Order: sequence, then C-alpha cells, then structure tokens
Amino acid sequence: MSAASHSVIDPVDLTRDLIRIPSVTPADEGAMDVLERTLTGLGFACRRMVFEGTTGVGHDARIENLYARRGAASPNLCFAGHTDVVPTGDPAAWSAGPFEGETRDGVLYGRGAVDMKGGIAAWVAAVSRILSEGDVPGSLSFLITGDEEGPALHGTKRVVQTLAAEGEVIDACVVGEPSSAHHLGDMIKVGRRGSLNTWITVHGKQGHVAYPDRAANPAPVIAKLLARLDAHVLDDGYPEFPPSNLEITTIDVGNPATNIIPAEARARLNIRFNPTHTGDGLIDWLNREAGAVQAETGLRIELEHMCSGEAFLTEPGVFVTAVQDAVEATLGRRPEASTTGGTSDARFIRALCPVLELGLVGQTMHQVDERVPEAELRALTDAYQAVIRTVFERL
Repeated sequence: MSAASHSVIDPVDLTRDLIRIPSVTPADEGAMDVLERTLTGLGFACRRMVFEGTTGVGHDARIENLYARRGAASPNLCFAGHTDVVPTGDPAAWSAGPFEGETRDGVLYGRGAVDMKGGIAAWVAAVSRILSEGDVPGSLSFLITGDEEGPALHGTKRVVQTLAAEGEVIDACVVGEPSSAHHLGDMIKVGRRGSLNTWITVHGKQGHVAYPDRAANPAPVIAKLLARLDAHVLDDGYPEFPPSNLEITTIDVGNPATNIIPAEARARLNIRFNPTHTGDGLIDWLNREAGAVQAETGLRIELEHMCSGEAFLTEPGVFVTAVQDAVEATLGRRPEASTTGGTSDARFIRALCPVLELGLVGQTMHQVDERVPEAELRALTDAYQAVIRTVFERL
C-alpha cells in the first residue's frame, strides 16, 4: 500500500468510536480491535500482547496490550497510551451517557474523552495525515495498554520488559496523558516522582482494658512509629522537583468494643519521592525505623512494601526542545516542562528511551461529565503532526 493511498482519520470520529466501548479497567471490550484495524489500515504491523495475572484487587485478569510499528529504520518515534478508563460512578449523574459519545455545543462527552482516548485518536489522526503525504525518515510505533488505570502490573510494564528483552529500539516516546493544565499545550510532563506504598502491622496481645498487664497494646506503638516517620524531613527538593512527602493514608485497629485492648494495629502510608531517593533506599529506611521502635517496645512490627515506580527526569535536550518548538509553532504557546502530578506509564517507558507527556487539558479527567471540545481534539492533532515532523527533523 502506497503512502498516498492511506485514508486520513478524523480524530473526533475515532475518539467517539473508542468512547463507545466501555473499557473500564481491566476490561478491553474490543477497544484494541478498533485500534488494530485502524493502524493496520495505515500500514502498521500490529502485535497483540496479552498478559494474565492478578489485578491486585482479589481476582485475575486478562490484559490486552498492543505494540504496532511501521517501518524498520531508525529513529523509531513511539506514541504510548491506554484504552482502559476509570469507572463512571453513578451513570445517572452524567448529563450525557458516559459511553454514548454524545456531542453538545461542539463538546464531546464520555468516559475517556480526555484520559486518554482523545489523545490516542489525535495521534492516530496526525499519523494518517503525514502518511497521506509520504513516509517518515524512520519508524513510527504505538505502545497501547489496557492496564494503566489499575495496578499497572500487566500492561506497559510487561510490554517494555518484553521489548527490551527482544532488543527492540525506541529512540523517543510521547505519552498522550492529559498534561495540559489550563490551556492546550501549556504544559508537558518531563518527569514524575516515584511512588512507594507501605503497609504496617503491629502485633500486640488482646486483653481487657482493666488489666493492661495481661495484654500488649499495639495502638500506642503504631502511633509512635507513625509520628516518628511523619516528623522526618525526607529532603528539601531536587532540581525540577518539589520536596518528597510521606502521607499516612489509613490507621485502623478494627476494634468495635470499648473495653478491649486490640490484638493488632494497622496503617498504610504513601511516599511520593523525587530523584534524591530510590524505592529500595526508602524501604531500607522504613525498615530501620520500624526495627528501632520494635526494639524499644518489644512488640513485633511487620512491614510490606510496593514501589509502583521510581522517580525519573527527561533532561532538557534535542527531544524536549523539539516538542516545545512544535507546540509553540502550532498552538502559539510554549509548554512549561513540568514534573508535577501523579504517576503514569512513562515511569516504565523511561527504561527504553527519553519520554515525555503531551496531551489534552486534564480538568475533567476521572470526573462525571468528562468531556473535550472537538476543536481541541483537532488542535491537538495539528500539534501532534508538527511534533512528529519536528522530532524526525532533529533526532
């Protein structure tokens, strides 16, 4: 198929088609089929990567992923995104059906409109425009997962591991997360803080409150440990990053009675950390602190940890500047290079190549009546088209 014979994709139509698929994580419901058909029609070799395993919420899941590539030459510019979406909440609270893809007054409503079916559709549309005019001097690829909004154990993480083991080379990657803060193109994300979750259990001995000598109360012990952790200053920040922060997210002894000393006390905390730290380093610190309190009190303290991603930063350079220049030339504003926000699948992709995030305005993501102006989808397509051309000119 010659480049000129490729049809040009409408980003609004493709976004609507994807919205109408209720791909609430970890379900796919045919979202990958839509993308595979579209990309195959544009000359991409599509490879489905299906991984099975626990979702972290008590049951197993079958996660659909897609890696598609067009061309074999370098450089390989990749777009990464996810077709899974968060639950809708009460559908009756929506002014338009969450999976109907209704347009009102030029605004497209539906779950995933912003996060991030709209971003995927805009990049596909941009690629179709470019290919209708000729080929690129390299390769284009897509890394699409169905496991971003969940535990993210069997999506991009495992696709990246598989591609790395096979020697697949990706030279740069744009993730289509809704990075814009207030106006389209006002911000790109060039890094993210790491995230560490820790579950704490203090084991005591149940007894009557009137006879404390016959029991061992875990509640003051866990309070002591948490106060010690909370008072610790992790750091004063890092270039391009705010200070790391530790937040206690739950404390529970599960005791419905007023006259019982509980047998156990539990807590959970999360640390969002900048590149001053690594997940392993913070785990070592937490274990040492717990060990010290255990030695002081005599009660056994058990910790479990899960680091969902390390901190990373894509340094200023050719790739970042090319994207900023392309956005500024297209949209009239130069995006700020930011590291704010939560985690994204960029934390896994950075193991393969420089990565940044550029997408729609995120004001309504995860909300009732998630929506995007159709004009913004078309403007993002224009920006993506300029990004692709500029990156290939400079890489």
